[in-house]
This record gives sequence, C-alpha cells and structure tokens, in this order.
Amino acid sequence: MNTLVSYAGLAAGSVIFALSLNLFFVANGLAEGGLTGVALIVHYLAGLPTGLILAALNVPLLLLGWLRWGFSFIFKTLLSVVIVAGTVDLTQGLGVPTHDLLLGALYGGAFSGLGIGLVLRSGATTGGIDVVARFFHELYGISLGKIYFTFDSAVLTLFALFFGLEKALYTLVALFVFSRVVDRMIEGVNGAKAVIIISRAAAAITQDIISKLDRGVTVLRGYGAYTGRERDVLYVVVGRQQLLRLKKIVQDQDPHAFVIVNDVHEVLGEGFRRTF
Repeated sequence: MNTLVSYAGLAAGSVIFALSLNLFFVANGLAEGGLTGVALIVHYLAGLPTGLILAALNVPLLLLGWLRWGFSFIFKTLLSVVIVAGTVDLTQGLGVPTHDLLLGALYGGAFSGLGIGLVLRSGATTGGIDVVARFFHELYGISLGKIYFTFDSAVLTLFALFFGLEKALYTLVALFVFSRVVDRMIEGVNGAKAVIIISRAAAAITQDIISKLDRGVTVLRGYGAYTGRERDVLYVVVGRQQLLRLKKIVQDQDPHAFVIVNDVHEVLGEGFRRTF
C-alpha cells in the first residue's frame, strides 16, 4: 500500500509540475531554475517542444546516475522525467489562467513547488541538476547548495541576456515562492506548537495537560542561574488548536509562569502522525 501511495504521489506531483510550466511559466514567457530553465530558454529561442528538450537533457545525466549508483537509484527519477516531459508536450497550448507576470510568477512558483514537493516526498526527483549536484558533492565535496546556486544563477543570467532583466526578476519571484513551498512540503504541513513552561506549579500544570488535553509532558530538571534554585521545566507539543487551552491551563495554575512557544513544522509519533 505504501508503495502504491508513493507512486501515486510521484505521478500526481509530476503532472502538477508539468501543468504549472505550461499554464504559468511558458504562458508568461518566464523561466525556471535548473535544467527546466535551460529547456525553457531553448524552447523560446528555437520553438522546440519543452518536454522533448527536457527529456534529451536528462538522458546523459540519468545514464551517469545509473552507472554510479545503480538502476534502482534512478528508476523513480526516470519515471518522473517521462511523466513530466510527456505531460508538458501533451498539454501545450492549454488555456491559461492569467497573463499577468506577477500572478504567473506567484502561482507558477506555488504549483511547481507543490508538484516537486510531492515528487520528493515520494522518494524521487525530476532529474536534472540533482544528479549533477550529488555527483560533484561525492567526488569533490562541493556543497549541494553552492552547486544549485551556481547553476541557477547561470541559467537566470542567460535568460536575462536573451529576454530582458524584467522577466528574469519575475522568475526570481517564482523561484522564491517555489523554494518556500518545497520546504513546507518536505518539512510537513501538519504543524504544531512546542511549548516550554517554567513554573512553581509544574506538577498541577502537568496533570491538567494530561487530563484536559490528552497530551504527554516531558519533565526536565532545570537550574536557575539567578535564583540558584532547581525547578521543573515542562516540554509539551500540542496542535495549533490546543494552544489557547494550554495557555488557559497555565494561566489558571500560575499567572507568573514563564512560557515559550515555538513553531513545529512536523510531528511524528503518538497522538500525531504515526508513519514516516
């Protein structure tokens, strides 16, 4: 069942990414990062099908991945590349939602980020610079971030030279939105709040959290550098909708309690998601 869900996510993500290219990027003459950006530049200049260009650019890189890491490493990526390339060319010329450059950049970045996020969560990539980055990282120890940044900067510079700085700047907006959405997809969307509580009424607060919120509490031993006294420090993770109730519990038991609230992007385990 998990394998089926994984491949379904890969297929859905690849289709969403491909549609976002046609509906928002190509429709508004914008570019992308990585090999997709190169494919779009060639498409704009030569009029060749974007999907065909993307597939051709990926062939030598997929062969490199096969020779270095084995076919199992590149199988899902190969599948994603085929779906993206086929969907891009089959859906070329669809009616587009907007010709506004800013809206195209914002929605293009969001939907392409959603698509790539689904592909990555399924254990694959859409090929391209990912293979190159891993290769140079293992061979020469160059950081992945530097490789991505260098390649994307080169693609955007080339795009700006051919099609103008304005569209390159809108592409930067799309890439920023894309990166934020991908990060959120990878980190998880079932966010919660991590709360640290320092209080004289730690025991009473703990009992209320367990009985009223049905959440566990981790009790840590703390030492106040100023007071020189030991005190229990409570650490608890709650859903966003439970945060106000937790604050009320603390307020009722100890109005002078010291409370720290942090964002948590993803929680796995008892009471939250149970699968990895």
